[in-house]
Amino acid sequence: MVPPIVKRYLLAVNRYKWVIPAGCVVGLGASGVVAVQPEPPIGYLGEAQLVGNAPPITFSTIGAQVRQPVESFTKESLLTDAVLEAVAKEIGIEPKSLVKGLTIKITGGGDPKDAAAAKAEVNLTFADSNPQRAGDILSLLSRKLIEQSRLNNSARLRAIIAEIEQRLPKVKQELFQAERTLEQYDRIEGPQLFAAQDGNIVKSISGSQQQQQQLRLQLEGINAQIASLEQKLGLSADQAYVSSALSADPIIASLRAQLQQIESQMAVLLKDLRPEHPQVETLRKQQQAYEEEIRKRAVEVIGGNGNAAPFIANVRQDSSLDPARQQLANTLVNLKTQQESIQQQIVSSVRSEQELRQQFSSIPNKQLARTRLEDQVKLRKNLHDQMQQKLVDAKAAEVEIVSSLGMSKPPSVAPTGVKAPKSIPMTLAVGAIVGLVAGAGLIFLLDTLEGTIYTAEDLREAIRQRDVAILGVLPQVKSFIPNASPILIKPDSPYAEYYERFRSNLRLTETKNLRVLMMISIVDGEGKTVTAYNLAIASARAGKRTLLIETDLRSPSSAQGVNLTADPDSQIEPLRYFGQISDCIRLAPDVENLYIVASPGPQASAASLLESSELRRLLEDARARFDLVVLDSPCLSKCNDAFILEPYTDGMILVTRPGVTQQSLLEEAIDQLTENANLRLLGAVTNGVDVQLPRAAEDALMNDAQEWLFTTNSQSENQVISNRN
Repeated sequence: MVPPIVKRYLLAVNRYKWVIPAGCVVGLGASGVVAVQPEPPIGYLGEAQLVGNAPPITFSTIGAQVRQPVESFTKESLLTDAVLEAVAKEIGIEPKSLVKGLTIKITGGGDPKDAAAAKAEVNLTFADSNPQRAGDILSLLSRKLIEQSRLNNSARLRAIIAEIEQRLPKVKQELFQAERTLEQYDRIEGPQLFAAQDGNIVKSISGSQQQQQQLRLQLEGINAQIASLEQKLGLSADQAYVSSALSADPIIASLRAQLQQIESQMAVLLKDLRPEHPQVETLRKQQQAYEEEIRKRAVEVIGGNGNAAPFIANVRQDSSLDPARQQLANTLVNLKTQQESIQQQIVSSVRSEQELRQQFSSIPNKQLARTRLEDQVKLRKNLHDQMQQKLVDAKAAEVEIVSSLGMSKPPSVAPTGVKAPKSIPMTLAVGAIVGLVAGAGLIFLLDTLEGTIYTAEDLREAIRQRDVAILGVLPQVKSFIPNASPILIKPDSPYAEYYERFRSNLRLTETKNLRVLMMISIVDGEGKTVTAYNLAIASARAGKRTLLIETDLRSPSSAQGVNLTADPDSQIEPLRYFGQISDCIRLAPDVENLYIVASPGPQASAASLLESSELRRLLEDARARFDLVVLDSPCLSKCNDAFILEPYTDGMILVTRPGVTQQSLLEEAIDQLTENANLRLLGAVTNGVDVQLPRAAEDALMNDAQEWLFTTNSQSENQVISNRN
């Protein structure tokens, strides 16, 4: 079986037969023009090779880093405008001519440590008709490229030196600032850090704790002595101080003796005299005066005018200590003083310990801060030392700078390959073959651009892609009789089974109760009318009362295909024709159960006739009286008459034909029919398909043709004899 693509191409070749001969003629003409062209002059090709170069001895590291590797070169970086202009000026040619004939190819390159890596090379070639000039150009160009590479390396090194010298002062300033910051920090925080490092702060804290412990022990002993003396004296330390001070004062002792003498005299007088006696009053006043003097003297002795001094309750009682008790009181006062002194020492020691602990707790942060400052100094110094080292290394590399390129071998010039004389027959043959191939490709291109679907396979695939059911594949009806109708009048036609299969497929659709069908097509020539007639004939021969209505009121009737003549008056009065239902429905003489409503012929107001009440009543009556009604409507590219009739039908069937149906129109029509919910497209049929009939069927067609020929000849002879008579 021939593949669809091959079949499609063969059909395209059959349509565009002129393209292949035309392509051969054009190819022969072009090859003839080429054949008569004179041979080009002999050319020369010069070659030169440059490889990587390095100094024999190196003392610096930056010198090797500055040298540009050969594999990094490009054609643009090598062929600068300055090099091209210099070479062209010295040789005496235009720079454009130099660029046109020059070719640069950079090969090789890789890891220098890999022994298998190819060595980088720069290959120069120049094509020219003058061998001397080609060699001079390559020699001069090689020297210029080597010198340019050396200058580029030197410029890169000078740029590095300039960059280091520009940045070095700033790095020095940053190093000086970092060192100064560290020095100031050590000046302020250094003693504490050094003391922490030597352990002095820890020792001081430990010594302070020991001192506090000793002072507390000493304080406990003093407190015990104070408690014992207070218990013995019955006085507190403040009271003992007051009593000791008052008892030691001689004036108070004298006043107290005189006061005791007056009190003795008063006691003697009161035995004999009344308290109001003048002498008693005089002694009482003297007593009060002495008591007042004692109090004043006590205030003077104690000090502070009685405000800051210890409280004085009874001067006479407090100032009456004997020497032994006075000594104990003095001891108590001294112990009290020692107690207060030790307590103050403990408070001072605790405060000092807290300050030491606070200093010790801040030591880690200070050490961290100093470490950071020290790291900054190291970083700055390291950067400064590296830059100094790089600067010295770069200046040492100035004497080592060489070109990255070196001459591998001197330029050589050789003539390019001399071609053999052209063979005119061979050239013409090649041109004819090229023209043939071009013509074949042009046929394929024209077939692609045409848009018409020529094979049944492509047509079915286009319909399936739009999700439309294929209800039948209908054959192209062949006949050996000239001008024979494709309508299958004879019941034994070999093509009848295809339409019977089509009719059976209609019964298997989702809408099984189909009474009124309408055949539609996109353009003329797709076989819509023949398909409608043959479907109606197949239904009638199956025993179904079938009616075919020609609703294409824009074309002549095709009823003569079934030996039926349309009413001549129908074209004059079409409404009256459709209104008389019993008269317009006529039985086909050659097919049983087939009734025809022939078209009245082309009408100026076809759309209004289709919308008339007469035609509507005809369709309603036909639905009730017949088993199947087939409508033959105009093509969709002409008008929208099919959409007017669609509400009276149970669905539409799209008729397509290879070689006639265009893909763009088919896709547009199917989209229009399927996207509208009010339109019912049952499916599509492929008409006019070339099918292979059995041998017996073809023999029967040949016999029919022979019988027709014999009958036609007999009638012609009888007509001749009749004319002679």
